[in-house]
Amino acid sequence: MADTKREIERKYESEESGLPDLTGVAGVKAVIDKGVVSLDAVYYDTADERLAAASTTLRRRTGGSDAGWHLKVPVAPGVRDEIREPLSDTVPRSLAGLVRSRVREAELLPVVRLRSDRDVRHLVDADGVLLAEVSVDAVRAERLADGGGTAQWTEIEVELADDGDPAFLDKVEKRLRKAGVRPSSSASKLARALAETAPKKAKKRKAPPAPEEPRTAGDHVLAYVREQRDAILELDPAVRQDAYDSVHRMRVATRRLRSTFRSYGKVLDRTVTDPVGEELKWLASELGVDRDREVMTERLTAVLAELPRTLVSGPIRTRMRTWAGARRGGSRRRLIGVLDSKRYLALLDTVDALVAEPPLLPNAAGTPEKVIGKAVRKDFEKVSALVEEAIGAPPGADRDLALHEARKKAKRTRYAAEAASPALGTPARALAKSMKSLTSLLGEHQDSVMVRETLRELSAVAHAAGENSFTYGVLYGREEQRAAAVEAALPGMWEEIGSEVPV
Repeated sequence: MADTKREIERKYESEESGLPDLTGVAGVKAVIDKGVVSLDAVYYDTADERLAAASTTLRRRTGGSDAGWHLKVPVAPGVRDEIREPLSDTVPRSLAGLVRSRVREAELLPVVRLRSDRDVRHLVDADGVLLAEVSVDAVRAERLADGGGTAQWTEIEVELADDGDPAFLDKVEKRLRKAGVRPSSSASKLARALAETAPKKAKKRKAPPAPEEPRTAGDHVLAYVREQRDAILELDPAVRQDAYDSVHRMRVATRRLRSTFRSYGKVLDRTVTDPVGEELKWLASELGVDRDREVMTERLTAVLAELPRTLVSGPIRTRMRTWAGARRGGSRRRLIGVLDSKRYLALLDTVDALVAEPPLLPNAAGTPEKVIGKAVRKDFEKVSALVEEAIGAPPGADRDLALHEARKKAKRTRYAAEAASPALGTPARALAKSMKSLTSLLGEHQDSVMVRETLRELSAVAHAAGENSFTYGVLYGREEQRAAAVEAALPGMWEEIGSEVPV
């Protein structure tokens, strides 16, 4: 497993080559000279600089205390996660995998070499605890491709100590600004190196223009589509690293994107988007293999913990743990295989192409209030019909199915309202909030249905093994009560939602 470090830092430019006096910074007791270290880093990217466009850097660095391969991915402004692997002659497979959603089938090449003489200072408090590391870097950059040139500059870098308070960086910056030091105009050394070493005769690659303020219905729908596309790309490395909740969030992004295509079929041509939607459905299904079992495991663990000990008989906890862990390792490997597959990479290419050249229909030029509002109302009407059908159905399998269908349509209406919110404002936000509440309630019911199915399966296995299956029946009965409580609460919630004026 690669080592990951959260990096919070700021960079500055100065006409002076030295470091201003920082002993006056609040909280700093001493500034300790740690000497000068020479660093040599080669940065890798595709020929068209896809990683740089995503503010991601991949380098092989020697010198200093952390020699090795470093992949830096943005988390927030001034915050990056640095993922490290030991030195090797080629890009480590683990890091290549983490950038695959950006690189796709393109080759990673050495593009820039940066050599730096780093003069390091430690800012410590009265107890000698490190607050931040400040360095003055004399940088020499050399482009390794395209016949580019060289550049050199000096910059100041302030990196917060592990678990430090980010507010401390504000105090350091206040002192630096007072000394005439200004924040760097480049996001990273690599960004500055790429800009300053670009071949003069070569046509400079222009950064994609920032989207204009949405005006038409099509503008608003496409903004939401871009947001979900970006979420999938940004979550890909987290899913590969098995980060908490990343699979669920990526699955939701795929569902939001597919739902948008269906809700706004009068804006984006469905003859183009429907095949993409089918591929998104496939991806969501693959992501759900582990997620569905995780949800059931959490639910089963919670309901079992609620039982008095006198009602727990047989090795039910052991059997549940065995069931929960079944196929976990294999399914993780399969999921990574999905993210490395040509089918997944082709889907990302297709979505990119759709965003770049959207299949807009004439309604896309219409006003958001008319076009988007009509689409949201249409979705809401479908939810309304399904909820009324479920309320009127007798208890049992038919009602369970009707409630499940209503839940799916409520999700779709929620996502449509989310996309409409920037254009339609409060009414759309209110509808999205109501649909979220409805989805949560119906989700509780669907979880109960799934848990009861799982309990039946586990009970049958336990009985066949000669184990006491009494507790499975107790849990099943409690889940029936939970489902009944949801069914009883639904009419009141729906009456309240129905009284609101839809967008």
